[in-house]
Amino acid sequence: MTLSLWRYAHLALAIISSLFLCLLSITGVILAVDAVVEKTPGYRVENFDTLNLAQVVPRLREVYPDIIELVVDHNGFVRIDALDEEGNSVNGFVDPNTGKILGYVKPKSAFIQWVTALHRSLFLHETGRVIVGITSFLLLLITCSGFVLIVKRQQGLRQFFAKINKDSFSQYFHVTTGRWSLLPLLLISITGTYLFMARMDFFSRDAFTVESESAAKASAEELPLDRFLVFKNTGLADLEKLEFPFMEGDPEEFFVLKHRKGEQKINQLTGEVFSETRSPYSVVLEKLSLDLHTGRISIWLAVLLGLASLNILFFIYTGFAITYRRTRTRIKNVYKAEQADIVLLVGSENGSTLFFANQVHKQLLQDGKRAFLAEMNAYRVFPQAEQLLLFTATFGMGDAPTNAHKFLSLLAAHPQQHPIQFSVVGFGSRSYSNFCGYAKQVDTVLAEQVWAERQLPLYCVNDRSPDEFVRWVHAWSAENLLALATAPTLYSPKILGLKTLKVIDKTEVSTDNLTFKISLKVRARTSFQSGDLLAIYPTNDSVERFYSIGKRNGHVQLMVKLHEQGLGSSYLYRLQVGDEIRARLMANPHFHFPKKARKVLMIANGTGIAPFLGMISSNASHTAIHLYAGFRYKNSLSDQYQQFADEAIAKGRLQSFDMAFSREEPAQYVMDLIRRDADFVVDLLRGQGVLMICGALAMQKDVEDLIDQVISVRGGQSLAHYKENGQVLTDCY
Repeated sequence: MTLSLWRYAHLALAIISSLFLCLLSITGVILAVDAVVEKTPGYRVENFDTLNLAQVVPRLREVYPDIIELVVDHNGFVRIDALDEEGNSVNGFVDPNTGKILGYVKPKSAFIQWVTALHRSLFLHETGRVIVGITSFLLLLITCSGFVLIVKRQQGLRQFFAKINKDSFSQYFHVTTGRWSLLPLLLISITGTYLFMARMDFFSRDAFTVESESAAKASAEELPLDRFLVFKNTGLADLEKLEFPFMEGDPEEFFVLKHRKGEQKINQLTGEVFSETRSPYSVVLEKLSLDLHTGRISIWLAVLLGLASLNILFFIYTGFAITYRRTRTRIKNVYKAEQADIVLLVGSENGSTLFFANQVHKQLLQDGKRAFLAEMNAYRVFPQAEQLLLFTATFGMGDAPTNAHKFLSLLAAHPQQHPIQFSVVGFGSRSYSNFCGYAKQVDTVLAEQVWAERQLPLYCVNDRSPDEFVRWVHAWSAENLLALATAPTLYSPKILGLKTLKVIDKTEVSTDNLTFKISLKVRARTSFQSGDLLAIYPTNDSVERFYSIGKRNGHVQLMVKLHEQGLGSSYLYRLQVGDEIRARLMANPHFHFPKKARKVLMIANGTGIAPFLGMISSNASHTAIHLYAGFRYKNSLSDQYQQFADEAIAKGRLQSFDMAFSREEPAQYVMDLIRRDADFVVDLLRGQGVLMICGALAMQKDVEDLIDQVISVRGGQSLAHYKENGQVLTDCY
């Protein structure tokens, strides 16, 4: 089941049961407090766990000549119902060592009785019990689905308790307390569900009685109570109730000893077990479920269950807050596609481009325009449209985002039936060679359509810059005489999940080496892996620069090439040891080291080697790793890489390391290493090995084209096959 399905199932279950869960959690908290309060008198004696009936019964008989019954409640308090020497009725808690009265039985207050009835049946009798039981089962499903969501979020059970990014209070509270409340919530939901099923007679309650063989034989020997074997073998802690014979000395009257597993009839003269009735396992489990569900057997369990019940209320609130926050930037249309004069189509990989389109869409609606917003994959014929606005990011090497990959084929299949003006806004980063590549392709193809009229030239927005986006807003507003807001702050999404990182090490560049290494310590405990991304903000605004990171000794390590006009590289190079920055660590699970691969071939050029250094350092499983790295010059930095590789090979963490230098004699590129080892590369892929590529996008394209050719010559599957099989992982820029 995909993550989205688990999320929707979790949400649907919460919505269905939220009202009853609120009610049951509130009453559960009250009853948990009552369970704690009822233990406060302290009627339990210190040696309670060591006493047995052979010690207790004779002593109590000395103090109380006529005892009706002896009861031990769930708190370990011993209660006696008897007559004292003066014939007065005694019903209270006693010290089992001396028979001294410690306190008298007080009935539950009317309020607690009211809350208990509400918690058990909602005052609806049988119908209420059914509702409560179903709600308990839904809570079980919610807890299980929540567990799955956390496991998926944390990328495995091993990271279940890893620190999470604090994107918002609701999200942080929901996940963090959800992890620690998992077992108490499972306990509440499982026991609540079982109690419901037991009370609805889902299980057999038929007990069976076994008559003792010794009881069938006459025994003339009478024994004192302290020599009864069954009394010696029954601890006070195991007792629920002991009913005394009505007529003392009458062999037809018996002690009736009741405990969790059943009851025994005991000859009051000889101490022999006359018969034993054993409770079915369903009844035993029902009693255990009741003890665990109410927390009445331990003050600490009662406190824990009370806190878990209280947490349910906060889970409901934060869960709906998370849902609202997640959906508030989703597409919300007032008009249908067939009614729209202005159609906005979005191609967005992670939702950031959708944010900009949404801001425009909302303003158009406020201005009374019939505007319709959809993903680019939802393109169709728009019979009333006068304008078509396209906002699209670019994924990979100029490719379409996931929700836009069908657009060009749909465009060809569904030509519009009347002239429509169009404007394309591309989003991307100028640090990539294919900056706004897909937007350029869309703009070109649209211009070729006979029905399409370009209203504005293509606008490209770098790094989600509100200032650059406002340039398009100005132009489009002027062209259409519509006053869209031009304040950049309106188009600035809030940056969440920032962490403080401290510079602990940085190397210098030289005339023959413009690449430097910088190591950063995360101030707060944060889970990350080699291959994840670090987003920095060189201008202290929403302009981001992304770097693929390596994890070494628990720290973030970057390999950065210093560019003369490079905003991000210059910012990082100016940092000194001890300086702190605010940045985002972002999980990049599609480029994590494969755990099950027997062989891995890593191909990097330039600073793309950074995540591979971290992966090799943490290769505790000794997966066979081979590394190809391409650089311009052989210099001190490449010597450091060679030294690192030699040490890793000695430790069994790396199998081989080859470097290619494009500006040395003879000039060599990583493609030359692949040609040289073509058989090895093909065998690695055929043998379920994994190919990882990090570095320049141009290098990635050349490498993939070459490997595709090599495979084709040898009659194997295409590279696309291995990509679909998850054997080709890339993170290029």
